[in-house]
Amino acid sequence: MEHHHQPPHPPSPSAMDPNSKPPTPSSTPTARLSSATSTWPPSPSGAPPRATASSASSAPSTPASHTVYSDRFIPSRAGSNLALFDLPAPSPAGAGASAGSAASPYCTLLRAALFGPDTPDRLASSAAACSSSSPAGYPASGNIFRFKAEVPRNAKRALFAGGTDDEDLRFPGIFTAKGAGPRKIPRSPYKVLDAPALQDDFYLNLVDWSSHNVLAVGLGNCVYLWNACSSKVTKLCDLGAEDTVCSVGWAQRGTHLAVGTNQGKVQIWDATRCKRMRTMESHRMRVGALAWNSSLLSSGSRDKNILHHDLRAPDDYISKLTGHKSEVCGLKWSYDNRQLASGGNDNRLFVWNQHSTQPVLKYTEHTAAVKAIAWSPHLNGLLVSGGGTADRCIRFWNTTTNTHLSSMDTGSQVCNLVWSKNVNELVSTHGYSQNQIIVWRYPTMSKLVTLTGHTFRVLYLAISPDGQTIVTGAGDETLRFWNVFPSPKSQSADSLSSIGGTSFVRSYIR
Repeated sequence: MEHHHQPPHPPSPSAMDPNSKPPTPSSTPTARLSSATSTWPPSPSGAPPRATASSASSAPSTPASHTVYSDRFIPSRAGSNLALFDLPAPSPAGAGASAGSAASPYCTLLRAALFGPDTPDRLASSAAACSSSSPAGYPASGNIFRFKAEVPRNAKRALFAGGTDDEDLRFPGIFTAKGAGPRKIPRSPYKVLDAPALQDDFYLNLVDWSSHNVLAVGLGNCVYLWNACSSKVTKLCDLGAEDTVCSVGWAQRGTHLAVGTNQGKVQIWDATRCKRMRTMESHRMRVGALAWNSSLLSSGSRDKNILHHDLRAPDDYISKLTGHKSEVCGLKWSYDNRQLASGGNDNRLFVWNQHSTQPVLKYTEHTAAVKAIAWSPHLNGLLVSGGGTADRCIRFWNTTTNTHLSSMDTGSQVCNLVWSKNVNELVSTHGYSQNQIIVWRYPTMSKLVTLTGHTFRVLYLAISPDGQTIVTGAGDETLRFWNVFPSPKSQSADSLSSIGGTSFVRSYIR
């Protein structure tokens, strides 16, 4: 048998009502009591307690002993365009409190960027959509994911892509990211050096830039060193009246310079002491191409041979590479020092490994001499080459898969190619008939800029150790310095390399 016991004091009405809501800070004690008071005791039939008007009116209006706070956070929607989300407009009571914040410039810009400008047409269409979305007699739906007007695409683009011209006009300086848009490359050299007796010979390589920021230039029978930091010029060597300089090449450490001569000699010089360390007389004709691989020096000659010289060995050369049918005029080791690319006047491009004496890859697509050769520092096995006057094409090769990737007709003789270390771009210099310098973006091969100024073929090209500046030389006996690539950290062309300032300077290299 069940025993019922009448409690001495009735429990709180809010605890008995299962439909009651937790109190909020905005509610008063009187409102809580009057909304939740029910008839007590319960009816004998066991029906749940039911609130009545009489009981609500007869409930005592004594205030609560303490205030109960809720953990709910209700954000303020003042200043929001609620019509887009099919939400009712804020009450007039809360509008006055946030009128100042909603009218602030930040809120105005943010609202315009998110929802677009408040044009009369858009406001009218949003209001009509809001009124038509709810049935008669029912309040507007609270479904915030049912949009009535799409956010303008240009506004989304302004938030996530740096802005467009329209956003820049409406919100100057708000959405435009620093450095956005195409990089601006100066079209004029910031420095010009006069280089008397700089030969106008397509098959020679008379300019190279060391890792210590020293430029080596072969002028006639002499080699001069130009310090890019101090602009100091030093005469390294004089070959005498019987011989001339045909090529120069710095070792990776930047302390030793190789010099190829017209008589087939290869000399090694210590640039810090201006002292000749060694002379190797292995070629029978002039040496027009040099390439370093650590302590291994490769030399290409008009005698059609490529020789490997190990400076640690007593012999003049340790191996001979044969395969070209004419003068070797281009020679470059890959960045991993595993592959050597050679180009010749026989229109051939060969690839060798460290131990081969015969080419492992042969490319015969060029129809003119191949002097311009460059390996990509960004992708292993990516090789680019350029052909002479009868070819005029830049071709890309994948030496890993032995495939010809693409070709670009430049319209002019391709004299030199060099790849940027900082960005995936390359620069080419040209001869007949436009004598231009072109900066390309890879792999689209879109032209970033075309630089002009030389009056002869731009036969010589070298890049600074920081990868930002190139120097070009031509038969007009000038060396011109151009800022074409961004710095490796900022990827911006605003900063110049440590060579000089932005002001135009012209001086002599000797």
